[in-house]
Amino acid sequence: MARRFVTLDVFTERRLAGNPLAVVLDGEGLDTAAMQAVAREFNLSETVFVLPPREARHRASLRIFTPARELPFAGHPTVGTAVLLALQDPTRGDARAFGLEEGIGIVPCVVETLADGTGGRARFRLPLLPDYLGPGPDPAALARLLGLEPGDIGTGRHAPSRHGVGPTFTCVPVASVAALDAARPAQAPDPADGLYLYTPDPEGTGQSWRVRMFAPNLGVSEDPATGSAASAFAGVLMQFEALGDGTHDVAIRQGEAMGRPSDIALQLTIAAGALQGVEIGGAAVILSDGTLHV
Repeated sequence: MARRFVTLDVFTERRLAGNPLAVVLDGEGLDTAAMQAVAREFNLSETVFVLPPREARHRASLRIFTPARELPFAGHPTVGTAVLLALQDPTRGDARAFGLEEGIGIVPCVVETLADGTGGRARFRLPLLPDYLGPGPDPAALARLLGLEPGDIGTGRHAPSRHGVGPTFTCVPVASVAALDAARPAQAPDPADGLYLYTPDPEGTGQSWRVRMFAPNLGVSEDPATGSAASAFAGVLMQFEALGDGTHDVAIRQGEAMGRPSDIALQLTIAAGALQGVEIGGAAVILSDGTLHV
């Protein structure tokens, strides 16, 4: 059967940067094994399969696969697919709001598309807040794992920790951009986790961070941009940063070491000292389209 697919670059405004994504628009009739085989064939960080929504008021239901397994949620597939689906609406160029059904629940999205139909920007609100899963591994052990010195682990008040938003991450603060760039890709000590390294961005203002994410367990040695990890990072910031009530905008730069620079906008809403909401946003641009025969 012929099925339409589109590839996009996500968390970037220019092609051949950001995080590549494949979206299969006609996912009906494919079972889990077939979807996994297609994701292995594309061999990108994630491949999305678009299905009719279970509830008519939502735009679509999504299934998301890495080359190794299915995920309940991922950020760059959500942003890229939201932009692509909005581009297919006849009111292209206007802001569109709709819900996407994913494994973690209904993900509310707002999209603004470019008038020329080449891409747009999307933001989504997490249907659940990040979970704190406990302290991270011993810093000295993490340094050995990453090929760094013990003094390279930690920045400010930050210490290794574990957080999750469906997918789970071991979050590792490092002392400098030089240490971040020098880290070698590795599997997190907890085999279910991605390994998320972060450090303050000396070129940014306010809450600006440079990050890397390794996930060999998902078939992804290093990811150019990881929206789910950025979502979990909201829990890290709540734990270690002195953030007051209100709305906090956080700039995250990822993919530099891979030559795939990516920009993720993270927003935290805090009230009475507690995290009330998390939003992720970014741009996406169409790269190619074609037909899949499966």
